[in-house]
Amino acid sequence: MDTNEIKLSSGKDGKGMVAIADDVVAMIASLAASEVEGVSSPVGNITNELMSKVGMKKLTRGAKVNVLENVVTVDLSLVLDAGRRIPETCRIVQEKVKNAIETMTGLSVADVNIRISAIDMSGMK
Repeated sequence: MDTNEIKLSSGKDGKGMVAIADDVVAMIASLAASEVEGVSSPVGNITNELMSKVGMKKLTRGAKVNVLENVVTVDLSLVLDAGRRIPETCRIVQEKVKNAIETMTGLSVADVNIRISAIDMSGMK
């Protein structure tokens, strides 16, 4: 098994093996977070920013996942809209990300850690 994949089944049941790439779990986390009202955007690293400028937008932006024995820990870096209650918005993001990953993959989520990288002031008057 590749270190960048999560093995869900071994194929011993005669149906074949199922493996999910870490980037897929990170993508689920990033998309779920971006659906929460008050989240301006996930934050990517410089490589992701450069890739998006040349037309290769990386959907795992701002999300990193670690998986140990089918238990996921998610680290998210987000930009929130100005005027939002940070603790309440983060709690909603944590719930939504946890539910999305568990529903779509069957994996257990232990932690969803959030780092607020910036506040988007563009909506302020």
